[in-house]
Amino acid sequence: MRSFISQSVQNMKPSGIRRYFDIAATMENVITLGIGEPNFTTPDHIMRAGIDSLMAGKTAYTSNSGTIELRRGIAAHIERRYGVHYSPDDQVLVTVGVSEALWLALKAILDPGDEVLVVQPCFVANAAAVEMAGGVPVIVNALIEDEFQVTGAQLEAAVTPRTKAILISYPNNPTGAILDREHMLQVAAVAEKYDLMVISDEIYERLVYGFEHICFAALPNMYERTILLSGMSKSYAMTGWRIGYATSTAPIMDAMRKLHQYLIMSAPTIGQHAALQALVSGEDDVEAMRQEYDRRRRLIVGGFNDLGLTCFEPRGAFYAFPNIEATGMQDEEFCERLLMEEQVAVVPGSAFGESGRGFVRASYTNSYENIEEALNRMERFMRHHG
Repeated sequence: MRSFISQSVQNMKPSGIRRYFDIAATMENVITLGIGEPNFTTPDHIMRAGIDSLMAGKTAYTSNSGTIELRRGIAAHIERRYGVHYSPDDQVLVTVGVSEALWLALKAILDPGDEVLVVQPCFVANAAAVEMAGGVPVIVNALIEDEFQVTGAQLEAAVTPRTKAILISYPNNPTGAILDREHMLQVAAVAEKYDLMVISDEIYERLVYGFEHICFAALPNMYERTILLSGMSKSYAMTGWRIGYATSTAPIMDAMRKLHQYLIMSAPTIGQHAALQALVSGEDDVEAMRQEYDRRRRLIVGGFNDLGLTCFEPRGAFYAFPNIEATGMQDEEFCERLLMEEQVAVVPGSAFGESGRGFVRASYTNSYENIEEALNRMERFMRHHG
């Protein structure tokens, strides 16, 4: 019998982070710094809103776009924080997390063979999402010398006649980098010069430390060129509720909605009711979690630096990205040996792109006490290996 697996799927690289999670799952006493998921439970009043919706019998499909109440809440949130207005009627789409929103955005604008400039290091699914949408990912490597901020010159050097869009994700997973206004304007200038769309994944928008997040769509002349993606998972500890959203111009959203209708129908109803409660009454919860992440951030960054693992200071999200080259190990070797010898799970930076090679990603979503213990184990590991 012939193989029925498509060539495109065979050619697609598997996720570079799953292997370490799979190994860790078979071991005892592992401290996991590898998972990008809050260790907080969803705040009680948000859970209650979801439960109350079930008890009230609200278990049917919603509008394809999401409930009008949630869409109004999303539009109000964006306008209140960033001064950018989107109509909840035809410019807001509620999706199954940002992962669906990203694929919809790419599929809506790409014809086969169109190129997308994918800034790395980035979430492992970004380049694959371009491929799944029929496009060609063109990797642009943000560098530690630039604090992992992509430059306009780097983007411009990668533009070809087939380039259709730029995909950025700041605050960044895995580095914790932010894109300051100067660098955002450089990206905007390239988009305007070459008539490109910008897909801006801003899922970590609320988790910044000592800096103010700038919404890409708020930049001069970028409203018409931006597809803005965000959601509830990270800021509100709602990963399992699977609620994301996308906003853009009405024609772009019409195209995305058409795909969404056939692919999903509507995002989970219970999650939508909980998400509305989060937007309306969750501000104190976000700030409390952000402050705790900041406390853990300072612990883990200081700990890595004390160990001689020079750590770039993360200014957003909840990841540290230390350089491990001083150990003389490759990042994959370092991660595997640390897991097997000291039961601490981190992820090789090369899983997120070539410019992440020589680094590892450590999430500080685990408890403060577990991070302290992980650092103690890493100190022992470093001493053992000289």
